[in-house]
Amino acid sequence: MYEHVLVPTDGSDGTMQALEHALDIASTREATIHALSVVDRRLYLAAGEDQKEELKETMQADAQTAVDRVADAAAEAGVECTTTVRDGIPYRAILEYADENGMDLIVMGTHGRSGRDKLANLGSVTERVVENTDTPIMVVRMTDE
Repeated sequence: MYEHVLVPTDGSDGTMQALEHALDIASTREATIHALSVVDRRLYLAAGEDQKEELKETMQADAQTAVDRVADAAAEAGVECTTTVRDGIPYRAILEYADENGMDLIVMGTHGRSGRDKLANLGSVTERVVENTDTPIMVVRMTDE
């Protein structure tokens, strides 16, 4: 059922908590983890002309570090992993990657919240993916533990 599991990452602790669940699923199903980090082009395009290229390069390096962390964790768990860094609008790039590569499951983290905010604010990227995907999705709430 789950042969290809997409783990979008921004390098945050929430991503790493979601990765634990993805690795558990992938290891029991002999699935491949697909680590994807999206460089939000809106951020570097909004920068001044003299800063645009440097900011883009920094963001791409950070994105590469994020997918490398996922790959390292996957290797440690004995799970196959592919890594991809893309430029784009994060939720759109995640949806496109999932469709283009036949993902069976998307595993994403979200912010730890309590009370009324718990369901109301998943995080804008996670929320948009949940609302717009036909792929099954697991949302892992980030905790302080």
